[in-house]
Amino acid sequence: MRLINVKTLELEEFTDTNTPDYAILSHRWGPAGSEIAFQDLRTLSPAQKTSDGYAKIINCCAQAARDGIDWAWVDTCCINKSSSAELSESINSMFRWYRDSKKCYAYLADVSLSNDPSSSSMDGADVLGSSQWFTRGWTLQELLAPSDLQFHSQAWTFIGTKKTLSGTISRITKIPTRILVGGSLSSVSIAARMSWAADRETTRIEDIAYSLLGIFDVHMPLLYGEGHKAFTRLQEQIMKESDDHSLFAWKNFGVPASTNWTSEVPKSDLFADSPAAFADAASIIPVLNMKASEPYAVTNKGIKLSVILIPYRGQAASEPLVTAVLECRLNGPFESLLGITLVRSFVQRE
Repeated sequence: MRLINVKTLELEEFTDTNTPDYAILSHRWGPAGSEIAFQDLRTLSPAQKTSDGYAKIINCCAQAARDGIDWAWVDTCCINKSSSAELSESINSMFRWYRDSKKCYAYLADVSLSNDPSSSSMDGADVLGSSQWFTRGWTLQELLAPSDLQFHSQAWTFIGTKKTLSGTISRITKIPTRILVGGSLSSVSIAARMSWAADRETTRIEDIAYSLLGIFDVHMPLLYGEGHKAFTRLQEQIMKESDDHSLFAWKNFGVPASTNWTSEVPKSDLFADSPAAFADAASIIPVLNMKASEPYAVTNKGIKLSVILIPYRGQAASEPLVTAVLECRLNGPFESLLGITLVRSFVQRE
């Protein structure tokens, strides 16, 4: 892990066993070419020294120094992105790095506040929702992982912390306040965690999957160029680590309720194309009292999954459509289990 010395602005490498306390920056990247890369830091041009990208590094280090922290980490310049191996290792470590930071500074470049010390921090809370920081894929893990997350405005005016603003942040993100103040991510269903990313965007298609690795505590190699297959691989990795059926409780929003499922719906696999398919899944919880499931398996024929099958909407058992009953339900007064519609690849005839 490379860290910036906040006094000299020089980079130094540390191993996991000797990493000192450090502050970490969370921010929305500027336009292409505006950020200071690893290769730029040692030979800054006059234009780069006056750029917004460099100002972020300087201000992050200055804030860390004020907080008594000697080291800082900024993703733009602490990762050598020309090395695919280093980039892959860094992205797989990112959640842990944010979690282990002494302080995390969320810099909201599009939020302007009064520098008047008498200005209430609630003024900042009112404008948080307009910040693009809350729309980006990468900032989701940067919101969830750190225990001490501070929000700063465009002028680096302190707005508040994740804990003091938890109610406002919960309304913006639909993430429960109990999670924002330190609750365990593993206590939330896979579908609900996916729903937090449903409206978020990344510049590269693959990054919507890569940005979620730490939230589901999985690791996988990066393959830029694979497109939407990255999200499929993410779900496969999650399936290897968890038996939470809510992974399959996503919704195809392109299919009207009146659709003839037998002839009109294109067949797909059990995996969603993106987190957007989980937009309505925030209230899904696992059912803990059902019979223990058999382990999942991915084979060359598809996914092997043991579930209860019932005829689809009262159809005869010989019909091709069936409902697979999942071991999860909506959190509410009605405890009906959720199910997904499947089409048999073959139908037994009497």
